[in-house]
Amino acid sequence: MKARKVLSLLAFPCLFLALLVVAFVLRSQLLSLFSSPQTLREWIRGTGVVAPLVFVAVQAFQVVVFFIPGEIPQVAGGYLFGLWKGTFLSLAGITLGATFNFVISRALGVPFVNALFKQKNVERTRKIANSQKARVSFFLFFLIPGIPKDILCYVAGLSIMKLHVFLLFSTLGRIPGILGSALMGDAAADRRWILAGTILFVAAVLFVLGFLFRERIQRVLERLPRRRSGKRGTGKT
Repeated sequence: MKARKVLSLLAFPCLFLALLVVAFVLRSQLLSLFSSPQTLREWIRGTGVVAPLVFVAVQAFQVVVFFIPGEIPQVAGGYLFGLWKGTFLSLAGITLGATFNFVISRALGVPFVNALFKQKNVERTRKIANSQKARVSFFLFFLIPGIPKDILCYVAGLSIMKLHVFLLFSTLGRIPGILGSALMGDAAADRRWILAGTILFVAAVLFVLGFLFRERIQRVLERLPRRRSGKRGTGKT
């Protein structure tokens, strides 16, 4: 247990240092690459027949390195591969990244996750993840735009939730947003600017609303497990 705790405390600094070195060496390329869907699209297209695999790797990478905006690759996927293929490839990459985050947090434990996020936010989300209604709560967390989702994969790894359950409900929650982004990219590829602009407008409004009311939404989700448990009389934790 002592060795695991030491590993947990050292893992994040080592990971951060490695990412910092890579980011410094490739700083100009990374800034250019993720500056817009068009730039990312052209880079992926230039990889030729392995473009789908490269795209999946990019999606997985942006989930692990959680400060990279996920919407840019999702839109680029729709532009490159069309609505359905782009959605499928995005889901494949995001699932790989989420699995990595879940597994590494479960292996390294609370000290590692506390090094990534504020402890109060970790504990707050962990209570939800360990509740009887965690599946519903996580589905809604991933469904509602504007709510920060970076912490969820890691905290799920600290909870009693099984990996396949987490992936199922988080993926179901992600699908509408990924479909919308892929549709936007697909519409832009076909120069259907009105459709692309409408989707962008709706997505922006939903994001702003979710962001403005994120605290209220999270409080509702925190109360949901207790309310349901109270009705049953003997809720397990």
